[in-house]
Order: sequence, then C-alpha cells, then structure tokens
Amino acid sequence: MRIGVTGGIGCGKSYVCHLLQTLSGMPLYDCDSEAKRLMQASASLRRQLQALVGEEVYDAGGHLDKAVMSRYLFADAEHAAKVNAIVHPAVKADFLAWAERQAADVLMESAILVEAGFRDVVDYLVVVDAPLELRIERAMQRDGASRQQVEARIRQQADPAILLQQADFIVVNDGRDLAPQLVDIPFMNFNNLQ
Repeated sequence: MRIGVTGGIGCGKSYVCHLLQTLSGMPLYDCDSEAKRLMQASASLRRQLQALVGEEVYDAGGHLDKAVMSRYLFADAEHAAKVNAIVHPAVKADFLAWAERQAADVLMESAILVEAGFRDVVDYLVVVDAPLELRIERAMQRDGASRQQVEARIRQQADPAILLQQADFIVVNDGRDLAPQLVDIPFMNFNNLQ
C-alpha cells in the first residue's frame, strides 16, 4: 500500500509524516529531498536541465547552482512548468522503483503531490490542513521569512479546497494532540502502538 501525505506550507505535513512513520514503521519517500538528489545525481536530468536553463545551471564542480536555477524559475511564469515537466516524471519514476524495493507499505511526502501528478501512484491521500493564520506563523518562524513572503508562497500553492476534495483522510493540525486523529486513519497499520 502506498500512502501519500500532502498539505500547504505551514500545515505540518513533515511533522505528521514523522509521526506516521514512527507509529507505523513505514518507510518514507520525501519528494522534495529526492528531487534535489536526482537533479544532482541523474546524468539525464542534468543534460535536460542544462539544455533548458543553460550550462551554467551546474557549476564547475557539477553541483546544481541554486541561484541560477532561481533566476530562471522567477524570470517567467512558464519556466517553472518547463522545469517541472523534466523533474516531476523523474521523481515519479524514482518513487515507483523505490516503492517496489520496499518490503512494506510506504509513505510519500510531497507538498505538491496533486499538482505534480503523483495522485495516481498512491492508494490513499492524507491531507494535512491547518488554519491559515497558524500556517503563516509557523512558516515565518521556521523559515525566517516575512509575512509577505509566506503569503506569496501560499498563493502559489494549490487551493486547499482542491486538496481536501481529493483526500481520503484529513488531519487537522491546529495545535491539538495529533495522535487521536492519526490512529483513526482507517487504512494505516500501526504496528508500533503499545
């Protein structure tokens, strides 16, 4: 079984994934970390990104130059879609290969699970939701970002209502103890509960 976990910035999806992983023992695939790893390690992704952005997107040491990539992404609204069209299929294929190698059910964490087209590779979708003001406060504190920066990022993400409509289970992370909600997820197998 493959369970996807998603939610907007500041909802606490990473925290919920940590709790789910601890309670269930399920291995976790973090799409953000794995995308960064693939952009660094995959010769095919490197060639495609260099063809799209320019040779300078990787420095002389072969490392992705985040500043060059950021300039490209923010120069034009279509640029992110072009980069995503290269990176998302690679992450999806990597997840499927990784999930096949696991001897257990797995968790996938992705902030953009639905937008990236990963909904079809998970059996169930858990959406982590939180009140907007709390999300803003959390993200400001965690990232050292201004309110305006966090609000701008929130506007770039999918409408929470769309995510909630696709959810098989919703976790409301509003500051209360999450354990009672998590143990109620009907499709989770919590082997580690005492």
